[in-house]
Amino acid sequence: MSATDATAVEALTTPAKDEDEEAMPSSSSPPVSAKSLSGEKAQRIIDAMRRSVARRGTAGSTFDHVSREAGVSRGLLHYYFGTKEQLLVKAVRRDCELRLELLERRLSTARSADDFIDLMAENLQETLREDPDFVTLVFELFTLSRRNVEIADEYAGLMRRTRERVAGMLAAAQEAGILHLHADPEAVAEILFSLGDGLALRMLSEPERNFTPTIRAGIASVRALLTD
Repeated sequence: MSATDATAVEALTTPAKDEDEEAMPSSSSPPVSAKSLSGEKAQRIIDAMRRSVARRGTAGSTFDHVSREAGVSRGLLHYYFGTKEQLLVKAVRRDCELRLELLERRLSTARSADDFIDLMAENLQETLREDPDFVTLVFELFTLSRRNVEIADEYAGLMRRTRERVAGMLAAAQEAGILHLHADPEAVAEILFSLGDGLALRMLSEPERNFTPTIRAGIASVRALLTD
């Protein structure tokens, strides 16, 4: 058989690849991080995970649910994320990064302590009003961290990075003469997160209640930490 004949036989006997099939890296390829996915595809996957966890919780969210909603193969999720818990970690991490970037841009416009405090309060209320699923994701991740050592390490790292990032914003505002902190920036950041997390939990638990007096009390307590 000539080389040309052999090539023709191979072309006829090799199954054609389904055009809709997800392109999967070969098993010999080194593991690839989720960031190697296309931005649009990664966004679809993370958004699908957020919606699923908000509706079903982590326990009820399977790769079948997420892959179907994201329009990708289940195998692709397993390859890039490993487990649904790791996918949740990446979803929360990405959300936190985006929200911190937005907060930093907003706080950079503050020209007084009152501006700074009002912007922080508005940021919390906007999150609860427009994206309560984000709060659900964070609390779901915390719950997982209490019984999974690997997730606990991820969660602690996430908390540390967000605390340090906000502490940097506070320190910069103090250097600019906008704030006068009454404790170390990281300690103040921890208190701000504690107030925000607690308020978020209560406000989502009683959506019909008027929390205006509570928010005012919170702002007064924050002002005592940030100003003379």
